[in-house]
Amino acid sequence: MTDARRLRARCAAAAALVLLAGAARAVEPPPAPAGGDTRVHLVGRGDTLSGIAGRYGVSVTALVAANRLASDRVVIRLGQRLVIPTTATAPPARRPSQVLSSVSGRAARGCCGPRGLILALPDFVDLSPAFAWPVEGPITSTFGRRRTGWHRGIDIKAARGAAVFASASGVVIASDVEPRYGRVVKIEHDGHFLTVYAHNEENLVETGVRVAAGDPIATIGRSGRATAYHLHFEIRYDGAVYNPLYLLPLPPRIGQVEETDDAEEEHD
Repeated sequence: MTDARRLRARCAAAAALVLLAGAARAVEPPPAPAGGDTRVHLVGRGDTLSGIAGRYGVSVTALVAANRLASDRVVIRLGQRLVIPTTATAPPARRPSQVLSSVSGRAARGCCGPRGLILALPDFVDLSPAFAWPVEGPITSTFGRRRTGWHRGIDIKAARGAAVFASASGVVIASDVEPRYGRVVKIEHDGHFLTVYAHNEENLVETGVRVAAGDPIATIGRSGRATAYHLHFEIRYDGAVYNPLYLLPLPPRIGQVEETDDAEEEHD
């Protein structure tokens, strides 16, 4: 073999080693978080970031940060390995004042009620899921200011035991009993949206389950602090609470509002 051929062979071998090294780095999992046991999830069919986060009890933000992903909208691949952050490595929770500060850039100044209620028309309507009404019935209590305080959602009147449906597809992050809400289901949706379904007689789904829009998730009740059978429904975005009527399709029954001011229907 001539010197020129030997040189070309060595160059080809070096190039092959570089390509192999690059390929190896491409399939390596992200660096493991320090200070805790490493958990790695292998992405399967139908997995989403919000679904994986709900399954392991971490936030989507923490999952994105731990894996150095570009954003929460990045497309994850079948077979991709994702590090599940531990509590010690997850980003610290933001204080309510920080949440309101981040939201204020998207909503009009002076629009906010107490505890993260946003009274202004949201400017992200086009980015939200196509929310549907979770139950049929007249609104008996609207969102916002009432004589006795503030209301964080809308109350929809319905018969005891009637089905409550998921307003949009997502992952159930809570199916539990709380002092004010009673039996409550909370669903996390893509894009930092969350819906709340409270005062249920029975919860039909468990935490970690992925549901489609229109799936039955609960039945109408009056558990917790409620005096009549109805559904208390909330839509939250990025930690703040918005008027669901801005994000739901407008039905004729909006004209059937029967405003009540029962103090026991105040919610945290």
